[in-house]
Amino acid sequence: MPDAKQPVGRPRDSQIDHAIAAATRAILAERGYARLTVDAVAARAGIGKAAIYRRFATKQEMIFAATVHDMEEQPPPDSGSLRGDLEAIGEVIASQLSTAPPDVLHGLLADIHGDAKLGARFTGTFIERERFVIDTVLTRAVERGELAAAPDAAIVHALLLGPIFYWLLILIGDRTKLDELVRTTAGAVAETLRAS
Repeated sequence: MPDAKQPVGRPRDSQIDHAIAAATRAILAERGYARLTVDAVAARAGIGKAAIYRRFATKQEMIFAATVHDMEEQPPPDSGSLRGDLEAIGEVIASQLSTAPPDVLHGLLADIHGDAKLGARFTGTFIERERFVIDTVLTRAVERGELAAAPDAAIVHALLLGPIFYWLLILIGDRTKLDELVRTTAGAVAETLRAS
């Protein structure tokens, strides 16, 4: 039975979100990053461009949300330890970066670093959301007594993200070793933070 609050025949927002993400991923697979357009995504998703621009200010934001993560990124469940929480975040980062097509990540980075305004938008949206996740985990560690004070979330973010990013996109490392890399990185970061 249709939801009484939702007009019959009108797709729910989550359906539109899914249609945009699916269309974006399909077109990226067919055409690559450089040749993807908002017009093509709208046509493939069966929606108007206005529906996309109500959600995303730029094509790059739409692509990032479809291939890496959206603005609903959540902190992991409390594992009971800083190391466990950092490992859970590392697993999410590794999963996101290993499933996003490399040309997409390289294209996004080039666009973000080539346009100061776009870079600032990414910092204030997606990066800010990632730091919220890190901040939540650090606050838990302080509350548990593992840390005397919460360190700079940006530094912790870089310590977690850096090795995974480098392994996948620079070294083109063996993906079967990602779990080991995440565990090693989380352990090293947790130990460093506790010793600071």
